[in-house]
Amino acid sequence: MDLKLEVVVIPVADVDRAKAFYRRLGFREDIDFVGSDSYRVVQTPPGSVCSIIFGRGVTAARPGSIDRLVLAVSDIAAARDELLAHGVGIRLFHDAGGGLGGGFYADSEARASGPDPQRRSYASYASFSDPDGNVWLLQEIKERLPGRV
Repeated sequence: MDLKLEVVVIPVADVDRAKAFYRRLGFREDIDFVGSDSYRVVQTPPGSVCSIIFGRGVTAARPGSIDRLVLAVSDIAAARDELLAHGVGIRLFHDAGGGLGGGFYADSEARASGPDPQRRSYASYASFSDPDGNVWLLQEIKERLPGRV
């Protein structure tokens, strides 16, 4: 079976505020569909085959309840600088134990400030939140693991 992640729903409280935030980050707006007073969908994929959707009436999840959606980047420092230039607060870190999974630990003691000293793929991370508190995680991937091409 060939499965591809196509859409992720992001719970937000204010659609127009979220739309402005993601537009500021360079996310492309594919549609802004208004179906009725209780249904609105805005789809803004960030150059990925997987899109994000947020709006009224599209999820029962609490706004801000998403924790760590991962975006792969080839240069974590450049991505951090670009987000800072757009006024987004962002934290750059790596696994304090020297492993490759530090971005997924909820315990902040497992994280060390700055990029991975050896700049290994899968070892450097940065995190930021949207206005509702949904958390995004950037992960630097310079070379993919075998089978992940």
